[in-house]
Amino acid sequence: MSFLNNVITGISLGSIYAIIALGYTMVYGIAKMLNFAHGDVIMVGAYVCFFAMGSFNLPPVVGVLLAVVVCTVLGMVIERLAYKPLRAAPSLAVLITAIGVSYLLQNSAQILWGAATKTFRPIVEGSLTLVPGQLSVSYVAILSVVCCIVVMVGLTLFTGQTKMGKAMRACSEDKGAAQLMGIDVNATISMTFAIGSALAALAGVLMCSAYPVLSPTTGSMPGIRAFTAAVFGGIGSVPGALLGGILLGVIETFGKAYISTDLSDAVVFAVLIIVLLVRPAGLMGKYVPEKV
Repeated sequence: MSFLNNVITGISLGSIYAIIALGYTMVYGIAKMLNFAHGDVIMVGAYVCFFAMGSFNLPPVVGVLLAVVVCTVLGMVIERLAYKPLRAAPSLAVLITAIGVSYLLQNSAQILWGAATKTFRPIVEGSLTLVPGQLSVSYVAILSVVCCIVVMVGLTLFTGQTKMGKAMRACSEDKGAAQLMGIDVNATISMTFAIGSALAALAGVLMCSAYPVLSPTTGSMPGIRAFTAAVFGGIGSVPGALLGGILLGVIETFGKAYISTDLSDAVVFAVLIIVLLVRPAGLMGKYVPEKV
C-alpha cells in the first residue's frame, strides 16, 4: 500500500506543480520571457488567504477568491511596471529584472508580514479512507487533482474558443503579424500575466494546505520545480505543463521514498537533464528552426 500512497502523493503534488507551470508556460509561449517572480506570486497568494481566513475569519472559499483577485492585479502591475518597458530589450535584461522583482516581493513580504514561519490552516481538512488503516487520500489531494483538471479544461476551451484566447495564440506565433491584424499585443500579454498570476494564487493556497508552512520564501523552490516541470514537458505547451508537473511530482515523491530525502531534488534534475539530452524541446515540445 505504500507504493499506492506514494503514487497518490506524487500525483497530487504534481497537480500543484502543473498549475504553477501553466503560468510559466503561458507567459513564455506568448511573451517569450521567463517570469522568475512567478514563484513569489504564489507566496503572496498564500499570505492573502492565510490572513483572510485567520485575521478576518472569512470562509476558505472567500479567502481563495480574494487571493486570486489580489494576485491577478499584482501580476498585471508587475507586467506593466517591470516588463512592458523592456519589451524590446535583450532577454538577459528581462531575466535580471525578473530576479529583481522576485527579491522585491520576498523582502516586501518580510516587511509586511514578518520573517517568522507561520502555520497555514488547510482550506479543507480530513481524508477519504480507501483501505482502513492502510490507504487514505486527503481531501486536499483530491481537491488539487480536481482543480488541475478543471484549469486544464478551462484553459483549453479559453484558448480555443474565445476571442482573447485566439489572440494569445496569434501573439505566440508572431507578434508583429498579430498587431498588423488589429490585435492589441500589450493587452494580450497583460491578460496572460493576469491568468498566470491567478493560477499561482490557487496553487499557493493548495500547496500550503498540503504542506502547511508559510514564509516569505515559500514560493522559491516550488517555483523553480514548476519551471523545471514546464521545461520537462515542453515549455510553451499547455499539455506539456500538465504532463511535466505530474511526472515531476511522482519522481520527487518516489525519490524521497526510495532513494533519499536529501537527494530528491538531485534525482529530479538528473531526470530532466536526461530528457533534454534525448528531446531538447521537452516531452511534448516541438522543435522550431529559427530563420536568420
